[in-house]
Amino acid sequence: MQPSLQTCPCQINPASTSVGSTPLSYQDCCQPYHDAFYNDKIDQVDGMSAETAERLMRSRYSAFVLVKPDYIVKTTVPAQQALLDVQSIESWAKETDWAGLEIVKHTPKLGKRHAQVEFKAYFKTPNELQTHHELSAFVKVKSKADNDARWYFLDPTVAMTITQKQPCICGSGEKFKRCCGGYI
Repeated sequence: MQPSLQTCPCQINPASTSVGSTPLSYQDCCQPYHDAFYNDKIDQVDGMSAETAERLMRSRYSAFVLVKPDYIVKTTVPAQQALLDVQSIESWAKETDWAGLEIVKHTPKLGKRHAQVEFKAYFKTPNELQTHHELSAFVKVKSKADNDARWYFLDPTVAMTITQKQPCICGSGEKFKRCCGGYI
């Protein structure tokens, strides 16, 4: 199987009734983001980065479908990465029969550096099509090394011991409660 010749996983939407638009191939959609990540050092996210939170959401969904757990981890806000269980992510990705993605709403600007993507990820069970409906938060973080900014997912399932008055996990310099605390 060559994913580059097929429809990108993030372009498959089982809830869509529209007929006019042609879905993008993996090669023309999420593959450049995945390839840029995997062609560079695995311990850093270099190369091509998502321009919007929605684009990052789509590339993360495709990474789940194509079982790329390292991409999932490295596109999560850096302060949470070490707290993620890569093997669990990989197992869940492999065990799920993914059926498609629907972007319900993208709110590209919440405050200075945050965005939200409401989505439905569809998956098959032996009896029916199921839906995971989520409102995800993203933060745009500037790198101190190259002053480049990139989007990261804020994972609300990660147990963190941080108080509202501590510096934010995204490195903005603001207190957690005034920054990412409102979205996690």
